[in-house]
Amino acid sequence: MPEGHTIHRLAARHAELFAGDKVHAASPQGRFAEGAARLTGSVLESTEAYGKHLLHHYAGELTLHVHLGLYGKVTDGAGEPPEPVGQIRLRLASDGSRSRRGGRRAELESSVDRHWLDLRGPTACELLTPPEVAALRGRLGPDPLRADADPERAYARISRSPTPLAALLLDQSVVAGTGLIFVTEALFREALSPTMPGRQLTPAGWERLWADLVTLMRQAVDRGRIDTVRDAHLPEAMGRAARVDRHGGEVYVYRRPGAPCHVCATPVSRGALAGRNLYWCPTCQR
Repeated sequence: MPEGHTIHRLAARHAELFAGDKVHAASPQGRFAEGAARLTGSVLESTEAYGKHLLHHYAGELTLHVHLGLYGKVTDGAGEPPEPVGQIRLRLASDGSRSRRGGRRAELESSVDRHWLDLRGPTACELLTPPEVAALRGRLGPDPLRADADPERAYARISRSPTPLAALLLDQSVVAGTGLIFVTEALFREALSPTMPGRQLTPAGWERLWADLVTLMRQAVDRGRIDTVRDAHLPEAMGRAARVDRHGGEVYVYRRPGAPCHVCATPVSRGALAGRNLYWCPTCQR
C-alpha cells in the first residue's frame, strides 16, 4: 500500500493538472458511473492529502475521496485520453478552460494544456459531503506532512497504551500516513524497540520520533522515494553495494532480514506483529 508521501505527491500533481479547470468524468468500468455523472462539468478548486486519503474538492461543496489501498493505481497524461484499457474506475479529463481565459492565442493552444488521469483498483472512490469529509478527518490521527498536524494528540493515545509502539504507529487513527517502511525505519533511527509498549515512550522520545517522521516523509515527497540512511551509512561511504529493491531507496532494516546492520553488523531480525512483517536490529534496538 502506498505510504503517505505518495498521496501528497498525487494531490500536488492533480492540482497542477486540473485545479481551476472544468473536468469531464467517466467510469469506463461502470462502478462509479453515477458519481462520474455528478462530477462532470464541475471545477476542481483544490486537492489535499490526509494520511493515505486523497481528496479533490470541487465547486459546490462536492468532494471526491480516493483511497488506493493495496491495488489502486493512478496514471495521467497530456492531450486527449487514450482508449480505455482494463478496469478503469474513474477517468478525469480537463477541458482546457483555464487556457481559454487567456484569449484567442491561449484558446488555440489549449489542447496541449488538457490532461487526463485514470484510476484503477482503488479501495475507495466516492463522493463525500462536507460533514462526511469532516468525519473522515476525525477518524484519522495527525499527518506528519500536514501543517495542521497536532503530534500531542497522537502522544495522548500512545502514552496510555500497552500496545507495541510499532502497532500504534501503523494505526491510522493514531498517526496518519505512516506505513511499514517509515515506521520500522524511524524506530531504528531513534533506537526504539518496535515491541516496546507505547506507554513507555517518554515525551522527549516522542518529540524526537515525531520530528524524524516529519523529516523522512518530507524528504520522500521531494525525492519520490523513501531514503532513511544517514550519510555515514550510504553505500559510497561504507564501500558496500547499493540496495536493489522495487521500493527503491536506502534503508536500515526494512526487508533486510539476516543482512548485517549498517551500524553494528548484527543480523537484522524479522517477526510478525498485527499480521505484518516487522524488521529491527536486536542490538541497536535492544
